[in-house]
Amino acid sequence: MARRGELGEFEQLVLLATLRLGDKAYAPEIARVLEERAGREMSRGTLYAALERLETKGMIWSYADAPTSARSGSRRRRFEVTASGSRALASSRRILIDMWKGVAHLLPGGGG
Repeated sequence: MARRGELGEFEQLVLLATLRLGDKAYAPEIARVLEERAGREMSRGTLYAALERLETKGMIWSYADAPTSARSGSRRRRFEVTASGSRALASSRRILIDMWKGVAHLLPGGGG
């Protein structure tokens, strides 16, 4: 069971996609990045559940942007990684790097 503040693999990917997109971090764009860069296809419900979970954990926050005529006056929900989310990602990265040390050669093809 994950401890508070720890991230699962999918949560890490969602946070990384959100960081990568910056001010263009809307759910459809996050889904596109996850599909293109991580080969992960998911339903809208799966993505929104992860975004909601991350927001509940305080790792991201969201807000509705200004309505535009291009969207017939509707608003889009934009996501940003919080300082807590950035710290959690950095911690996950350190842990993974440490765990990989000395084992890559044990995998088929040398892990590279």
